[in-house]
Amino acid sequence: MARILVIDDHDTLREGMTVTLTRSGHAVSAVRGGADGLAAYRKAPFDLVVTDLKMDGLDGIAVTQALKALDASAVVMVVTAFGTIETAVRAMQEGAYDFITKPFTPDVLRAKVDKGLELASTRRKVEKLEARTAAHDADAALSHGSMVGDSEPMQRLLSQARKAAHSNATVLVRGESGTGKELIARMLHQESPRKDGPFVVVHCAALAETLLESELFGHERGAFTGAVKRKLGRFELADGGTLFLDEIGEIPHSVQTKLLRVLQEKEIQRVGGEETLKVDVRVVSATHRDLQAEVKAGRFREDLYYRLHIVPLMLPPLRERPEDITSLARHFVAKHAPRVNRRVTGMDEGALRALARHVWPGNVRELENVVEQALVFAEGDVLTVTDLPSHLTGAAPRMDAGLPVPHGDRPLPDILEDLERQLIARAYEKAGGVKTETARLLGIKTSALYYKLEKYGFLPKGTPPDEG
Repeated sequence: MARILVIDDHDTLREGMTVTLTRSGHAVSAVRGGADGLAAYRKAPFDLVVTDLKMDGLDGIAVTQALKALDASAVVMVVTAFGTIETAVRAMQEGAYDFITKPFTPDVLRAKVDKGLELASTRRKVEKLEARTAAHDADAALSHGSMVGDSEPMQRLLSQARKAAHSNATVLVRGESGTGKELIARMLHQESPRKDGPFVVVHCAALAETLLESELFGHERGAFTGAVKRKLGRFELADGGTLFLDEIGEIPHSVQTKLLRVLQEKEIQRVGGEETLKVDVRVVSATHRDLQAEVKAGRFREDLYYRLHIVPLMLPPLRERPEDITSLARHFVAKHAPRVNRRVTGMDEGALRALARHVWPGNVRELENVVEQALVFAEGDVLTVTDLPSHLTGAAPRMDAGLPVPHGDRPLPDILEDLERQLIARAYEKAGGVKTETARLLGIKTSALYYKLEKYGFLPKGTPPDEG
């Protein structure tokens, strides 16, 4: 069923078109003048607009111009008398797709409208495809690693993920930065009945509140300063597929409330719009935060937490699966060598032992960063210890190099936090205090770096990403 707007100041003709199109199964709104028609379109865009050419006030030419300025994809047909065909041609030059001359039969009207609705459908598909392509391009740089690992923790996680993939339930993936939460989300999509639908990513921590709302739900033209045209939100783009909300713990309360409604009602409203749109989306979210603690602190809605937490998956950090380090390192050599250093075919045992001794606070992402860096500087056909970054071969703490032994007063988590703080301090100093370079050296996201810099006192709490 299409939504059609009829604009005509001739009561009999307006009512006749309304009856004909309603009997054809369409939802028809009819108004007497151009100004009323534009007001109706602003509230909720229509699939097709049929407007008379000669009207008091705004005529069909002005209506067509205004509609195309409001929504470049608007589909408009003008109704004209036989003696004003030249004017109708001008309307087409202004953006109308066709015209119909009075008098006309119901069959002719239906045929013209069907042609317009086919055009509207094609334009919507193109718009959606372009938006999805832009979204894919924006997220194409992720791919940090792969779900590689034969360790018991990883095999247990992958088994749980494969079972969860076949359901439609929301999934919450937890884990430290760099463990591969997005890769698990992609696996859930690829092994689900939705695999032929879109997989759409939103990095929640990277967007301000107003931008996040627009990114999720879309916006209408003129909804806010800079909204020069309608934009489809990620929920619309993910219709029929999977939406991955990365770092869900960072979204503000106002967006949490709207997200809860979407999960409950399976419908959205674009920012600045009044039309309610049904969406069929499977949501997978991820966070490095303890959301239960965030709920207790009042920073995260409890009802939203339980909506997201129907199927929980916990990604183990690399330090809890050291037996996977060797296979991951070899995987990253095979992945990056063809692009970075074609001579390199592998890694010797000395280099693998050095990797195995490291505690990997940046997890798999840090390991991939280290391998790629080693490939850049390698001169032989096999990576050796001398090709690895210095913090892995000398100054950095090693698991067998006299580290404190955990005990009641000094448990393992405290020791690991000390090691992480020391590594961040070295990287921060080496990068000269430049946050993006520090994050690159550590192999973690900039958003995760800010969290850790605040955690360990290098930055004041609440420092905006563009300061300090």
